[in-house]
Amino acid sequence: MNRRNWLSRITGLMAVASAPVLPVGTANAAVFPLSKSKQEWKSLLAAEAYRVLFEEGTEFAGSSALNAEKRAGTFLCAACNQALFDSAHKYESGTGWPSFWQPLAGAIGTATDFKLIYPRTEYHCSRCGGHQGHVFNDGPQPTGRRYCNNGVALKFIAQGEALPAPRT
Repeated sequence: MNRRNWLSRITGLMAVASAPVLPVGTANAAVFPLSKSKQEWKSLLAAEAYRVLFEEGTEFAGSSALNAEKRAGTFLCAACNQALFDSAHKYESGTGWPSFWQPLAGAIGTATDFKLIYPRTEYHCSRCGGHQGHVFNDGPQPTGRRYCNNGVALKFIAQGEALPAPRT
């Protein structure tokens, strides 16, 4: 590596390191159609679901039964019951988390996440702001995207079963 390449890499790392680090819960600081206090969400959700959805946590790889879910149906936000993914867009990514190549139209929003120092695209439910996971550019065609989702942030409703009413 020559000196110019080395300086270029150091400058790039310094720019990333000096970028503002968004606090945990930044996506949830925005205004969403469904807004509840932390205490309200805590009373409605299991502790692990709350930690992932509203403290932007991550569950352990391979810990979700939804990773192996193969039936036709719809994946919903575990917090507000908004439909996020159709099972036809789910695939086995080998990561240990449920993965999809495309969300339902208008179902998610994105934000830049610097928690691991380098920027990643975090995505959340567009209705309640609940953190779902991160999107990467290593998925299958036709989109080339991998929406890597925390299983505890999802509910699965099999095709033919009634979808629950959206939470109010």
